[in-house]
Amino acid sequence: MRGYRLIVGMWIRSTMTYRASFVLSTVGNAAITLLDFVAITVMFSHVDALGGFTLPEIGFLYGSCSASLGLADLFLGNTDRIGARIRDGSLDTMLVRPVPVLAQVAADRFALRRLGRVTQGLGVLAWALSLLDVQWTVGKVLLVPVMLLAGAGIFAAVMVAGAAFQFVAGDAAEVQNSFTYGGATMLQYPPAVFAKDLLRGVTFIVPLAFVNWLPALYVLGRPDPLGLPGWAAFLSPLVALVVFLPASLAWRAGVRSYRSTGS
Repeated sequence: MRGYRLIVGMWIRSTMTYRASFVLSTVGNAAITLLDFVAITVMFSHVDALGGFTLPEIGFLYGSCSASLGLADLFLGNTDRIGARIRDGSLDTMLVRPVPVLAQVAADRFALRRLGRVTQGLGVLAWALSLLDVQWTVGKVLLVPVMLLAGAGIFAAVMVAGAAFQFVAGDAAEVQNSFTYGGATMLQYPPAVFAKDLLRGVTFIVPLAFVNWLPALYVLGRPDPLGLPGWAAFLSPLVALVVFLPASLAWRAGVRSYRSTGS
């Protein structure tokens, strides 16, 4: 963690050299990602509900998964560059430094502007919570921040697993993005609009449903389409840990199998 903090600090100091550029890029990042929710609001100008969910309920799904992905993207988003480093041999320079390779890869070119996605997601989430008619309990109140952090952990695990896969595939950044950015797009919509087989896949194989679907259904008082019990909504932190274990093992195996390009 110390090596990660030092590298991140270096990139933050570099970013803050041009503060106006940083502010503009952060605002632009937030505005671009917000367009997804604008498209949803346009859709609701023609319908009253989507999959049985109202616009504030969709906003709850959107804001939670967007904030979770934004956090994971902020701290580990650069792992998708590992394929390029493998191809051009620049990964060799990281292997000889006294800092774990994953910390270097994750912190390389740390982009503070990605805070725009986090801020935008939290803004939509706050707007949705202000309009939702929810019977709040202590468990539901605590579940919201836990859902955000655990969701970020699940996305981070998927990013690490995708980076590990690039040691084998060479250039699989888009495969990784299909599970992270593509998964986040799917999680913006109610699970009822998707086929049961897809729901089973994102619950039991790549457990993206634990990012926000299951916790959100519990908060909103809605049943799970797969019939899972209500306490499953509280498993997100455990799922994040369980997913990270094989992802970290895959990363270690990928680093051990790496052979330099010789350049």
